[in-house]
Amino acid sequence: MTSAQETGGDVRLTGISKTYGSFTAVHPLDLTVPQGSFFALLGASGCGKTTTLRMIAGLEEPSSGTVHLGDQDVTALPPYKRPVNTVFQSYALFPHLDIFENVAFGLRRRGIKSVKNQVGDMLDLVQLGEQARKKPHQLSGGQQQRVAVARALINHPKVLLLDEPLGALDLKLRRQMQLELKRIQTEVGITFVHVTHDQEEAMTMADTVAVMNGGRVEQLGAPADLYENPRTTFVANFLGTSNFIEAEIQAGAARSGDDLVLKAGDCKLTLPAARCGGPATTGGKVLVGVRPEKISLTHADDAGQIPEGRNRITGRIADSSFIGVSTQYVVHSPVCPSFEVYAQNVERDTRLVPGAEVVLHWNPAHTFGLDAAQSLLAGTTGSAGVEKVEEDASA
Repeated sequence: MTSAQETGGDVRLTGISKTYGSFTAVHPLDLTVPQGSFFALLGASGCGKTTTLRMIAGLEEPSSGTVHLGDQDVTALPPYKRPVNTVFQSYALFPHLDIFENVAFGLRRRGIKSVKNQVGDMLDLVQLGEQARKKPHQLSGGQQQRVAVARALINHPKVLLLDEPLGALDLKLRRQMQLELKRIQTEVGITFVHVTHDQEEAMTMADTVAVMNGGRVEQLGAPADLYENPRTTFVANFLGTSNFIEAEIQAGAARSGDDLVLKAGDCKLTLPAARCGGPATTGGKVLVGVRPEKISLTHADDAGQIPEGRNRITGRIADSSFIGVSTQYVVHSPVCPSFEVYAQNVERDTRLVPGAEVVLHWNPAHTFGLDAAQSLLAGTTGSAGVEKVEEDASA
């Protein structure tokens, strides 16, 4: 396994783009995937993520720009000459060969005769050593996916590309495979580039996530940073759920130089200045964002017990859904018509039912601010307009 690490390198895309006639699937982008990292390209269907992956693999020719693997410019190289292997959602296993021979295929094609130890080690890595003589149809979907990964890794590529690899699996198996793939990547230490539309999948597995939208990278960063510090409404909505309040920055709002005081309707809210993504000028508009799980819900009768210094708004519960680990509330408020709150079911207040008057409150440090010129709905629905183009390009 060490040879993959020793001969590895960053994946560097420089000014890379792809157009189909008058349609631009990927706008010129610069992207570096660090050696040995687990990197995810995340976005809705048609955002350009699969086309980007295919340009790395050599399955799609860039309209402009270059692809480097380490110090090697591979832009003009055909797929079979690139130190890259791809795992597809369809597995693409040979049905007439057993698992051992499926994994050995790449070695045998290169004329390597002694394959037993290498194949055995690889099957042990993916925990399928005892399944070596079974045919693909005798394995579960998750097992077949692991065979596909083993077959790709045995060639010691510098980069393993994964194109929606878990899309065909049911939810429980998909979650198991997320952990498996992360374990395998950690053990082999080579670069994984993973394309997915599943936010949880990207957040669970990747060290770094590039959120794509309309053929561009909307934001790049570690999963926790993207979730806690979204820079656009698209990222805030696409990665989980966000509540937004339209507010105005008040005159003389700086408090201790660290906070901004905002007005939303009759409410005053505090926003850390460092978390304001828009212009922090007096009278300026800002979208105040807060995640549903960061908010506490208190019945109006107990409002006096809420600690000082917390952001708070009043409202009325419109709906509630018990989902086991938590209860999800929708609260109508003058400053936000459908405020979502996720409350853990630890000590449930039986008064918190539809129709109840409540106070929503949260730590100001959990508030983020975005430019108010953006659409509140960006990222809440997938873009279908270019889905067909990407599917045709991937065919």
